[in-house]
Amino acid sequence: MALTQDPDGLGRIGQAPESTTHKVVKSLWIGIWLFYLSAPVTDLVRGGHGTAARLLGGLGLLAFTGWYLVLVFRTAKLMPVARVLLSLAVLATQAAVLSLTLGREWLVLFVYVSISSGAALPGEYSRWTVPGATALLTAVAFSVPGGDEYLAGLLIPALMGGFAMVGVRAMIRTTTELRQARATVAQLAANEERLRMARDLHDLLGHSLSLITLKSELAGRMLPGQPERAAQQVADIERVSRQALVDVREAVSGYRRPTLPGELAGARTALAAAGVTADLPAGFEDGSLPEEAESALAWSLREAVTNVVRHSGARRCTVTLTTRQTLAGAVVELAVSDDGTGGAAVPGNGLTGLTERLEAVGGTLSAGPAGRGGTSGFRLLARVPLGSGS
Repeated sequence: MALTQDPDGLGRIGQAPESTTHKVVKSLWIGIWLFYLSAPVTDLVRGGHGTAARLLGGLGLLAFTGWYLVLVFRTAKLMPVARVLLSLAVLATQAAVLSLTLGREWLVLFVYVSISSGAALPGEYSRWTVPGATALLTAVAFSVPGGDEYLAGLLIPALMGGFAMVGVRAMIRTTTELRQARATVAQLAANEERLRMARDLHDLLGHSLSLITLKSELAGRMLPGQPERAAQQVADIERVSRQALVDVREAVSGYRRPTLPGELAGARTALAAAGVTADLPAGFEDGSLPEEAESALAWSLREAVTNVVRHSGARRCTVTLTTRQTLAGAVVELAVSDDGTGGAAVPGNGLTGLTERLEAVGGTLSAGPAGRGGTSGFRLLARVPLGSGS
């Protein structure tokens, strides 16, 4: 009989041994259960059989044991199901012939047939072969003189032992699947974290680097005629660079959460540096807006202003923050519109990241031309529920 040994793979049912340690442990477990073959061995020695019967019985017992060991030691994972079924049929035939010719002591071989079928076959087969081996044991027991007296002591071990192996095999398969699922979940979590970091770094550096580029161009145009104003632009570049470095460090550490007041101040600075007239609200003081929702709106404002500065060619940018009552409840809307070249929204890292952030807090994002003709500017509208949880 073969049993499982520890969850780390030391001689598991359904798998061939993978190392010397596995082989030794599995051999020990199988060898322990061969102790029950002492009844046939004792019968050979003391059963009063003739020399020829003893010789043939001994050879039959060796053949049965060897076939059984190969079957349970190598397991069905290395054999086609048809070959395993053939091996079990050979074992059952040997057990029947030896029991009918040598006596009731040999009925114990059917217990090994039942258990090996539970250990070596998939569940959809072993649920039939285990009762089949038990039924064959019953039939042979009634055909052997005194076999019915042994039947009560062998029927339960054959039936329960076989199904115990079926259960152990199923448990090991389930454990393996759970480990694989856990590894998959860990991989998905790692991928999600990488996406979050990529999104955060894009949002952070896109805004800051755009501002640095603009101020560098301004400083270049002011030199050499306006060195003092150029020096001021260079000082602004240094300040923005340092702040970008701080933001990146905080984002990597997972601690940074942008706020609407902070992003409104940053938007005012960026638009002024780009020569865009800014029409911005003074702030947003509604404390009922959860932190996650405010963070999503703040990222939306940053991305929208960055796009205005980099791509729109606009002269004016308007930002509004309003609270509206809808059928689904109160919502906060952030609208950023400009009078630039307009055009359809082009999917990219920025808009994709914003959509993911807003959907995470139950919000929505829409972006597109501000006018009907598609040439009168661009408008981004982000909406989050006022009562969404953080």
